[in-house]
Amino acid sequence: MADHPRIEELKRRVEKDPASLAFAHLAEEYRRAGRHAQAVATCRAGLKFHPTYLLARVTLGRVLIEIGDLDAAQAELQAVMSAAPDNLAAIRGLADIHRRRGELQEALDYYRWAQEFARQDPDLEQHVRELKVRVERGSRAETRPRPAETPLHLAPPSEPATQATATPGPLSPARAAPVLPVAAADRARESDEAQRRLAVFTRFLGAILADRERRQAGR
Repeated sequence: MADHPRIEELKRRVEKDPASLAFAHLAEEYRRAGRHAQAVATCRAGLKFHPTYLLARVTLGRVLIEIGDLDAAQAELQAVMSAAPDNLAAIRGLADIHRRRGELQEALDYYRWAQEFARQDPDLEQHVRELKVRVERGSRAETRPRPAETPLHLAPPSEPATQATATPGPLSPARAAPVLPVAAADRARESDEAQRRLAVFTRFLGAILADRERRQAGR
């Protein structure tokens, strides 16, 4: 079965000149066609000639996500982010990696970061909306108070309540751990979320500064 004309054309260009930048476009066509093994092989072969070609690294990262090699995909996309912290495709790829791993807060942070560069993207809006609900549900589940244990020393119902609480035993409510008020728990949860978002922003800022230093050193 013959390849698509676009793939045939790109294959001829790469075969004629293995160092041609057309390898990145060929790899992307393979990815879109679901030919993942060929996409990975084409990317890696071309990156030997052009290791800093970000378009190819993004394609490689996306293919690796699709085949489930999330660690390798993360390494590729983080390399892209270190050189170009505003690369939307890399940001979205990292968001997808965290979502697949079940790291919902981290995924939400990356999708929100992507929205800074694509504010009207309906897919990003849907991801953010769905993840917000799931993260909030998880937070509520974590902060929901556990049922209090029944003290073993409670007096029979016929005895006065004061007699049962006058000399509290080891499991008495008087010695139970205090439960945070709802408002305090909410503030603590909001503080944790703010710290996570700050950590994401700090990573992006560090990548920007590192890239700037590399460029200055190369002058």
